[in-house]
Amino acid sequence: MKVAVFFRELDKWQIPSLELLERELAAGGAELCIHGRDFTSWSDLPEDVDLFLSLGGDGTFLQALTYVRERQIPVAGINFGRLGFLTTAKVEEGRLGWVKDLLEGRYTTETRDILKISSDVLPVDFYPYAGNEITIQRQGAGMLTVDLKINGRPIPPYWADGIVIATATGSTAYSMSVGGPIVVPSSKVLIIAPIAPHNLNVRPLVAPVDSQFELRFRSREGRASLTLDNRSVEVKEGDVFRITKGEYGFRYVSLSENGFFNALRTKLLWGEDKRNFE
Repeated sequence: MKVAVFFRELDKWQIPSLELLERELAAGGAELCIHGRDFTSWSDLPEDVDLFLSLGGDGTFLQALTYVRERQIPVAGINFGRLGFLTTAKVEEGRLGWVKDLLEGRYTTETRDILKISSDVLPVDFYPYAGNEITIQRQGAGMLTVDLKINGRPIPPYWADGIVIATATGSTAYSMSVGGPIVVPSSKVLIIAPIAPHNLNVRPLVAPVDSQFELRFRSREGRASLTLDNRSVEVKEGDVFRITKGEYGFRYVSLSENGFFNALRTKLLWGEDKRNFE
């Protein structure tokens, strides 16, 4: 099995964990392909990679998707960061049985939906897909007026600092922090959540995953930030953006049968109440 190991810049205290993981993978018979040594971009990732390991937090995992792209290589998140909601395991001495499980195929994969954005103004080399969310956010002091059409039908404008359009996977990320609902990742829905809306009667909206969005904005500054997960570009008033479900998804590796709900409990402290321990 050929395993790609991807990470961003590591702190000194993380290097021993990386070395330990590399030894365990090699001992299990894996052929390793290391980021920064064997590949540096999506275009030189070897064709015969069987499994992609993302070492870091959720930001690293989302960046890993820009390497895998449409190739449908299973991606496993290994927590080298902090919260790591999308991660599935940690590197701890004496607790690395999950490495053997991965190498011997004892895991499940879930195909998660992603978003695609289309516009004539995007840079040619800008990867137009997002695993968690696409946002438009103000750059200056003034709020944005966001005009949104869903399947060609306009809805009332959002007066806000911006807007988040999130996948079910992204429901526990930025969308949740601005008041969006938590959604089971297998749900075939998308979430529209305003960022700090000026009108208090505006609430997040859930739409079918095959919805087609057309979005533009107005602002005093005439510009805003368009963000896809952790990648941003400046855009201008009058630019038009079309957002749809991507024509392919990503294969998320889970080592636990109850992975999502266990993550809610352990990482978001879901149901943390002293009455549960009486």
